[in-house]
Amino acid sequence: MASTEGLQAYEEDNLLLSLPKEKGWAARHLFLFQGFWCPSNFIEGVINFQNHFQAKDSDVIVASFPKSGTTWLKALTFSILNRHRFSSSENHPLLTSNSHELVPFLDFIFHGDNIQEKLSNLSNMTEPRVFGTHIPFPSLSQSIKESNCKIVYICRNPFGTFVSFWIFANKINPHSLHQLQIEEALENYCKGTIGFGPTWEHLLGYWKESIATPNKVLFLKYEELKENANFYVKRVAEFLDCPFTEEEESNGVIESIINLCSFEKMKNLEVNKAGTFDRNYEKKYLFRKGEIGDWVNYFSPAMIDKLSKTVEEKLGGSGLSFKTSP
Repeated sequence: MASTEGLQAYEEDNLLLSLPKEKGWAARHLFLFQGFWCPSNFIEGVINFQNHFQAKDSDVIVASFPKSGTTWLKALTFSILNRHRFSSSENHPLLTSNSHELVPFLDFIFHGDNIQEKLSNLSNMTEPRVFGTHIPFPSLSQSIKESNCKIVYICRNPFGTFVSFWIFANKINPHSLHQLQIEEALENYCKGTIGFGPTWEHLLGYWKESIATPNKVLFLKYEELKENANFYVKRVAEFLDCPFTEEEESNGVIESIINLCSFEKMKNLEVNKAGTFDRNYEKKYLFRKGEIGDWVNYFSPAMIDKLSKTVEEKLGGSGLSFKTSP
C-alpha cells in the first residue's frame, strides 16, 4: 500500500500535468493554480499549507506580492511584536538573522515531507507566531480566514514592483540562458503571467478584504511607509493590539525599531551580505536600493504608457490607486 506522502506526491504530479503552464521568471515554470500563477518550486508547499496549516487566533501573517517591501515589513512586524522580549538593539535577533528566517514563509515551511513533524514544531512555537506569505487571499488556508489571526499586507507602486522583480529574477534565475528582456517581462507582467500574479488580482483580493474586515486585514503601501514610518509603525502596533505606551514613545522605542529595521542598517549587516535563506535564495539579492521612484530609470515612454493603461484598466473604480507618472 502506498504511503500517504507517496500518494500525495503522485496526486500532485497528476495535478501539475492538468494545469496550464508558462515559462517562469524566477522559477523554471509557472502553473495556473486556483486562479494565480504559482511558481513550480512553490506549488508543493502551497498545497501542503492549504491542507495542513492550523492558524491560531494570536497568529500574525505578513502578506505581500513579491518585491513589495516584504523583507522590511517582516522586520518591522517582528520587532513590534517582540519589543519586550528583545528590548536592547545590541542583542536583537535581526542583527544575526535575516527577517525571512525569523518570519518564515508558510509555503516554504510546508515544502517537502515530514508534515507531522513540521506541524508539531509549529504548535510549539512561541506565541504570537509570525509568518509570511505571497499567496493571494482567496488561496489562504481556511483556518487563517476563519480564525481571529491578523494579516498585515504591503503593496507597492506596480512600476516599482515590476522593476524590482525583473532585476531580482535575472539575478537568481539559474535556468535562463539569456537575461529576460525588460520589454518581454513587461508584456508578461501586464498579462498577469508572473509568480503569484496576476498582480492586480493579488492587490484587489487583500484590498477588498481590508475594507470588508478592517480588524482582520491591514493594507499598507510601501511608499507611504517610507515617507511616514513613525505613523505607520504605530498603526501596525495598534492593529496588532500591542500599541506603544506614552512612556515607550517618549523613550524613543518607535525610532529605535525604525532604525533597527532600516534598509541601510539591514543591508550592511554581515548576516545579510552572504549566505542563503529558504529555497537557496542569496540574501544579498534581497537588498537593492530601497528607493521610491527608481523605476523611471528603466522605463521608456512607451512602457510607461502601456503599464499606466493596464493599471487604470485593472484597478480603476476599486478605490485603490497609485501614482503612475514620474
